[in-house]
Amino acid sequence: MIPTVHEDKDDRGRGRYTLTDTEHGHVWGVCAAVDGLFGEPQRGTYELFGWVPQGGEVRGWIGGRVWLVPDDEACDAWLLEDAESPGQLPGTDSLVLTGLDDYEGPPEGHRGPVRVHDGHRWLGACREFARILPPDQVAPPLVLRSLTQSDHLRAALMKGTRRALDLEQVALEIEDDQGEPLTERLLWTNVSAWRPTSYGTDLIDLELDGGQFTPVPAYARPVWERWLAGPPDTSGAWAGFGTRLRAVWLDLVRERGCRRARRDRPPGHAYELDGRHITDVPGLYLALGEAVNGPGGYFGGCLDALDDCLGGSFGYTAPATLLWRDAATAREHLSRNLTPDGRPYDRFATVLDVLAEGGMQVTLA
Repeated sequence: MIPTVHEDKDDRGRGRYTLTDTEHGHVWGVCAAVDGLFGEPQRGTYELFGWVPQGGEVRGWIGGRVWLVPDDEACDAWLLEDAESPGQLPGTDSLVLTGLDDYEGPPEGHRGPVRVHDGHRWLGACREFARILPPDQVAPPLVLRSLTQSDHLRAALMKGTRRALDLEQVALEIEDDQGEPLTERLLWTNVSAWRPTSYGTDLIDLELDGGQFTPVPAYARPVWERWLAGPPDTSGAWAGFGTRLRAVWLDLVRERGCRRARRDRPPGHAYELDGRHITDVPGLYLALGEAVNGPGGYFGGCLDALDDCLGGSFGYTAPATLLWRDAATAREHLSRNLTPDGRPYDRFATVLDVLAEGGMQVTLA
């Protein structure tokens, strides 16, 4: 069992979690601890028949992101996050592949040939595939411990009707130890139970139906706990993580960054980027974010977002200069990538082009 995240904000008992109605903006309640925030999201499972590996056997951890590319050009490639494979099924030519389905896959019933790559190299191909539906599971509830009720919630609980207890879409807003907004999680839910708690007058444990809630993957917990304590005060705090946890770090950087007001620097500012740890895509955007906005700073998480940030209101005003130190590391790891549909792609050169178009004069060192 994953332990409860319990983070009291201060001696007054103010909570880090605020449950808010997204349509009307009123608060349902505030608490300091939540059960069920971390868990195991439902994974998609695929059986790839007639698997022919390319460049070695696929077994164990693959590398985070895997693209499945149908031979039928009318079907788009789709992504599996956090992809894993135990290898080929004994006595068969089939490979089992699991992951978090990020995009809608091919049309239902499509079973044609598929090629698989991880963004850097082709892993293999199969003659057809099948998606294995997981058994029905009862999603665990999301329990808000020692919740301070708002008048809106108190009125709904007093009515106790199905309609009154249907909260529809809510946001679980999450702050760090310094009381600054960090991130939020949206869900459609209803109240499934509530009970008094012994920790204070009028406090309750509120149980929400978790059927429409996607928990934060348990492996992400170390990164979340680091950010719940507050933003990093030194650059490169993410450098020791692998790609999987760097991606989690980047998600929190992006979600926090898009909730904070920023003051754009005047034109002509000189930035400096530490490129020693840019060995993957999350590392690229984490280093860029810190070069522009300091430790834990955000400046894009993909090419489109980088282009938006270069347009202003994210700490930057064109024109400016960027000294990219140890650029050879990024060139080595990001020059030979594959697009989702498997075409060769120089990500390093493309990023340089986007920066130049945004008024950033880059010097490679």
